[in-house]
Amino acid sequence: MSDDICTWAPQEDADPATFAYTFGGQQPVVSVKPGTVIDSWSFDCFGGRVRSISDMSTQVCDPRYLNPQTGPFYVEGAEPGDTLAVHFVSIEPRYTWGVSTTVPFFGSLTSTITTATLQQPLDERTWIYELDLEQRLVHYEARDSKFTAALPLDPMHGTVGVAPGLSEVRSSLTPGDWGGNMDTPEMRAGVTCYLNVNVEGALFSFGDGHARQGEGETCGVAVECAMDTVLILDLIKNTGTPWPRIESDTHIMTTGSTKPLEDAFRVAHSQMVHWVSDVTGQSTLDSYQFVSQVAQTPVANVVDTNYTMVAKVAKEHLGEVTIMNGMHAKMRARAASWRAQTGRK
Repeated sequence: MSDDICTWAPQEDADPATFAYTFGGQQPVVSVKPGTVIDSWSFDCFGGRVRSISDMSTQVCDPRYLNPQTGPFYVEGAEPGDTLAVHFVSIEPRYTWGVSTTVPFFGSLTSTITTATLQQPLDERTWIYELDLEQRLVHYEARDSKFTAALPLDPMHGTVGVAPGLSEVRSSLTPGDWGGNMDTPEMRAGVTCYLNVNVEGALFSFGDGHARQGEGETCGVAVECAMDTVLILDLIKNTGTPWPRIESDTHIMTTGSTKPLEDAFRVAHSQMVHWVSDVTGQSTLDSYQFVSQVAQTPVANVVDTNYTMVAKVAKEHLGEVTIMNGMHAKMRARAASWRAQTGRK
C-alpha cells in the first residue's frame, strides 16, 4: 500500500462470520490518510451463496450474515463534527452474473413482520441475470414465460456509511443518518457522498452492490452482484452533515431514512431547503419556496427497516455557488490523476 493508494480487500474464501455486518461496533481493517484511493471489492448481499435458480436464500444463507460490508476504514484525522467525503471513481460488477430473489415476508407488495396480515407469504424464487459488461447490458429472463429483456447496466452501491453516533451499532440492513443501507440508484460512479463523522476515524464501510435497481427496490432485492470498486476518501474539517448528501456533476441530493415514507420525504426535503439556503444565501422561507418548484424526489427504497427518500436539485438552477468547499471538483481531479497514474478507466 502506497501513501495514497490502498488495495485492501476481503478474502473470497474467508469465513462469512468474520465480515462486518454492522455500522459501528467493528474494528477497522486498515488506517488511511485523507485523499487515499481505495481499490477494493465487495461481496453481494448474500455473500456469494445464491448462485443458481435452485438456490433459495432462506435455505443457503444464515440470516445473521446478510449484507457483508467491506471495511471499516479508519480515516486519519477524522473527528466528530467533520464530514467524510466519499468519491466513487469506478463501480463495476466483479463477475458476469447477478442474482435477484423474492423472500418470504419481505418486500413492498407483500405482508411483512411489521405489516402483519393473515396472508401466506409469496413464493420464494430466484432469478439469475447474465451481465454483458462489454455491451453494458443486464439480461432478464422471466421464469414463467419466454419473455426476455436487455436492460441498461447501471452499477451502484446499496450500502455506504460510517459508524453512527451515541456509540450505536446498527445492522447493515438499515439506513439512517449515518448512511447505511440507503439503496438509492443515485449512488453510482462519478458521485461524491458526504457523511457526518460521528466517531474518531469515521469507520467507513461499503457493500451491497447492484448491477441495476429500480427506484424503490420494490421486491426488496435488486440485481445483486459482487462489485469491484475504486473510491477516494477525504475530509471536510469542522463541517458537519446531519444527513447523507450526494453530489454529481449536475445535481445536489439529500437523503432521509425513516418510517413512515412521508417522514423520510420530509427529512430529505428539509435538508435540501437548508442546503440550498446555505449555498445561495436565501432565507429559509425563500429556499423552501425555491426547492418546492425545482426539486425532484427519487424513491430509494420502501423495503428496508427504514425507508429512504432522495431530494434532488439541478446545479444549473443554483447559479455560481460553491458547494461543500469545492470537494466534488477536487475529487474528480484526484480521480483523473489516479487514472493517468494507473492507466485504468
